[in-house]
Amino acid sequence: MRTHARRRDARGLSLIELMVGTAIGLIVAAAAASVVSAHLRDSRRVQLEARLTQDLRSAADLVARDLRRAGYWAASASGVRGSDAAVSPIVNPYGLELPTADTVRLSFDRSAAADAAVGDDERFGFRLRNGAVEMQLGAGNWQALTDAGTLVVTAFTVVPRLDEISLAGFCERPCPAASATCPPRQQVRSFALTLTARSATDAALTRSLHSSVRTRNDAVVGSCAG
Repeated sequence: MRTHARRRDARGLSLIELMVGTAIGLIVAAAAASVVSAHLRDSRRVQLEARLTQDLRSAADLVARDLRRAGYWAASASGVRGSDAAVSPIVNPYGLELPTADTVRLSFDRSAAADAAVGDDERFGFRLRNGAVEMQLGAGNWQALTDAGTLVVTAFTVVPRLDEISLAGFCERPCPAASATCPPRQQVRSFALTLTARSATDAALTRSLHSSVRTRNDAVVGSCAG
């Protein structure tokens, strides 16, 4: 009698108990795997967002750097009429062409000579081509500024803006009525830059960057009453 009870107490797990335990273990493992998978997916998305934002910001900074220098002329004093009325001022040959078809072209002086011509090595620009922003370094020399394998640029625009500040306070005499040239005005030029791109590995991940860039070569037009 005692031997029979001892054998009954010492028996192992039944098949049903083993199957129930296995099922519970699989459920726990599946839940843990789902949590880990979701964490890895979120982590990868955060990394893609950070890389996309950083690449967009780096490209925008490079574009803004050249836009600020657009129209720079080392011999700008040659464009101002001096005491010798016989010497005509030289027109600044450097400037920014109006953007057309996702392309912006600009030039700025790289020498101290009062030249009136733009050299091939002084021509710069940016354009959108095949999902990448390209940078012009000299006449006809275009190089990729962004990597299409990392981000696909879908929009690139540069919109010029011109503001004028009246300099009437510097004139000794009041301007004639309905004068088109008086008073002189300071022209402040700036550009609205927009870059939009999506991740090359996740089309649903998009980012846009907007910034305003002011050039460093304000111009003065008009004159005081003679």
